[in-house]
Amino acid sequence: MNAAPPDVSTMTFEDALAELEKIVARLEQGQAPLEESIEIFRRGQALKARCDELLRRAEARVETIAVGADGAPAATRPLDPE
Repeated sequence: MNAAPPDVSTMTFEDALAELEKIVARLEQGQAPLEESIEIFRRGQALKARCDELLRRAEARVETIAVGADGAPAATRPLDPE
């Protein structure tokens, strides 16, 4: 009996990416029946969305260090302010 896959919304980036890579490989092989392909494609979409969400959160936390004229760290600012 197969266990239910983990809830995508609770997965770490690394876990979601690893599962997404497995799904892509399975779909690229072209050996899955149509209904299974559709099911795993939908799961892949959810995993991609989760990875995107976690990357956006990480980017929001990353800051660059502004260096003063003396070369010492002076302040921090967002990595890519929008």
